[in-house]
Amino acid sequence: MEPQLETPEHRAADGDGNGSGAGDGTRGADGNGGGVSRRAAVGLLGTAGVGAVAAPLLAAGPAAADSPAAPAASPAFLPSPDAAGAPPVQGLHLTFGRDPSTQMVVSWITDGPVKRPRVLYGTLGHGLGSGATARTRTYRDGVSGRTVYVHHALLTGLRPGSDYLYLVSHDGATPDSGTFKTAPRGRQPLTFTSFGDQSAPQVTWSAAGVATLDANSTPATKDIVTGVETVAPLFHLLNGDLCYANLDVDRVRTWNNFFTNNTRSARFRPWMPAAGNHEIENGNGPIGLGAYQTYFELPSTETDAELAGLYYTFTAGSVRVIVLQNDDVCLQDGGDVYVNGYSGGRQLAFLERELKAARADREVDWVVVAMHQVMISSSDANGADLGLREKYGPLFDRYGVDLVVCGHEHNYERSLAVRGVVGGSETLTPNPVSTRTDDIDTGLGTVHMVLGGGGVSGTTNQSFFKDGTAKVITAVADSRPAGGKRAATYVREQAVWTGVRDLDHPYGFAAFTVDPGRFPGDTTRLHVTYYNVNKPNGELSVFERFTLHRKRSDGRR
Repeated sequence: MEPQLETPEHRAADGDGNGSGAGDGTRGADGNGGGVSRRAAVGLLGTAGVGAVAAPLLAAGPAAADSPAAPAASPAFLPSPDAAGAPPVQGLHLTFGRDPSTQMVVSWITDGPVKRPRVLYGTLGHGLGSGATARTRTYRDGVSGRTVYVHHALLTGLRPGSDYLYLVSHDGATPDSGTFKTAPRGRQPLTFTSFGDQSAPQVTWSAAGVATLDANSTPATKDIVTGVETVAPLFHLLNGDLCYANLDVDRVRTWNNFFTNNTRSARFRPWMPAAGNHEIENGNGPIGLGAYQTYFELPSTETDAELAGLYYTFTAGSVRVIVLQNDDVCLQDGGDVYVNGYSGGRQLAFLERELKAARADREVDWVVVAMHQVMISSSDANGADLGLREKYGPLFDRYGVDLVVCGHEHNYERSLAVRGVVGGSETLTPNPVSTRTDDIDTGLGTVHMVLGGGGVSGTTNQSFFKDGTAKVITAVADSRPAGGKRAATYVREQAVWTGVRDLDHPYGFAAFTVDPGRFPGDTTRLHVTYYNVNKPNGELSVFERFTLHRKRSDGRR
């Protein structure tokens, strides 16, 4: 786990977060063998049914014998008589540990301090034979003064590509539960999904004390979670501007509503976030990202507590994902605080180090970057950012990044494969290296996807330029006006890089399925489907399908 934040607003306590292995993974009724499928387990272990199944699962005997590291006597989740009235488990969610094939982090929120936060976990075949103690992090919201408690338990010793179930609790609380599947090790098929700019479905109190609908909420904020669960990916990439709490009167309530909504999916599969500009909140941590850093335990290697969790990487199968926090390098002033340059170059050094390692790794074929602000956009909204093009562009080209997934613009757009820049362009216009939009060789160039239709209001699909141009932020003012943002300077360019845009539908997400190929040096493919989440009932429809392909790295000499 990354170092715990030790600032006054981020305190760690309650154990070391380490758990023991849980024995053999069971294979469900999904074509992988006998037993109970993950979807059946969802029904068994839903919150309403946890009491009925907890006792027989806890009593399952073989776990201790099959898992040498399992505790001799697993503690049952029995409320302590003197702990009645403990805060309930809220917002249960998962993230990968540093090795997604053997580690998972289980996290939940409470309104107050608790005793003995813990997780029991195991397999459907062997019961809940292993335990992990959770570590508690807190932050004090800079507006309301309320303290939020988030508990993170690292489960270790898991088996690659295996199904697990778990129960979480603390003294005096009713247990909550979920299931998950670890990532495969090596070249195996897998599916992941992605979108950004979600917000939270909620009614809140206005400053005047009357009930009001949050300005950023739409029904699609909820519908899109159902859509992700319909696809049932191994993991989900959430590309920034998670819930827009910084714009709300009650920021703590907004975060809580965000997790209450997303736990319908995030308790069953890791949701791996990138922090966007709207995660930067006045008074919450040294650079405004303290709430985000508290809610998520992420596989960061950063040793500076102020930067922990803001950029990180993980590998699932043959896919290396690198997650970035773009306010460090972009020019646009978009958060409560302008924090350009906050890492002092550490994030860029991290990016180059990880890209170089990924391309040298013969087990990694696909390099995917997840971030918030964009390097391409033909919408008259935020626009592309020259800061990102200057800092990231040469690295993406040098190390052959295959795919970049973003948010920020509240629409769907994807680029042609691009590499280098158009000669003489003031805006460092990405240079298209192919006109193909159906089957794209990412060995030639990088494909950028803007996936900002996660549910937030203020959609921008109606704002696409129709004359083949785009706008790019090339500078910002030196200071902010009172209550405003630094004014941006825009320069227009020819959008020679644009590939496909969705002018008609504001909401949707992308699903990516890896075909790993069959032999060293074979062609591996990433099959992409972009789904619309449609009004008024949230049903899914396919907007487009296309394929990315490249040669496997194990064919190199």
